[in-house]
Amino acid sequence: MDKKTQKTMFSSKTSDWGTPEDFFRKLNNRFGPFTLDAAANDSNYKVENYITEADDAFSQDWSGNTVFLNPPYGRGLKNWICKAYEEGRKDNTVVVMLIPARTDTNYWHNYVMKAQEIYFVHGRLKFGDSSNSTPFPSAVIVFYKIPTWAAPKPYVSTMER
Repeated sequence: MDKKTQKTMFSSKTSDWGTPEDFFRKLNNRFGPFTLDAAANDSNYKVENYITEADDAFSQDWSGNTVFLNPPYGRGLKNWICKAYEEGRKDNTVVVMLIPARTDTNYWHNYVMKAQEIYFVHGRLKFGDSSNSTPFPSAVIVFYKIPTWAAPKPYVSTMER
């Protein structure tokens, strides 16, 4: 990986890396069809119904949707994970997140481990127009409401990229 790409990927200078199209299709086939892209812009949205930064996803109600979420990976990532967890607790709502697999963080233990499904992506993804893979592993996290009598144990597995 060249120094410029490394510097960008390890910084918070850009946060709108587009999800690889082939990987999105796999997720949509497995968990969708998605009805909302909760963190998009006019050039990288994956679903016709999408929320931009100007629309403020944190103030929006996602209930009743099957949500695709590839949030910005900067310092605010924990806020996105908290929002996804809260929205996923609503009736008829599923939130599927693509995030860095940072298992050493507080947000991972406080929220991700409460997910119903966790998939570690085999290999590294290439986002946007980058010619290099990410320097970190990725995970797909799935939040949805389960009956109160069911034990909240996450299903943990791997998935091909």
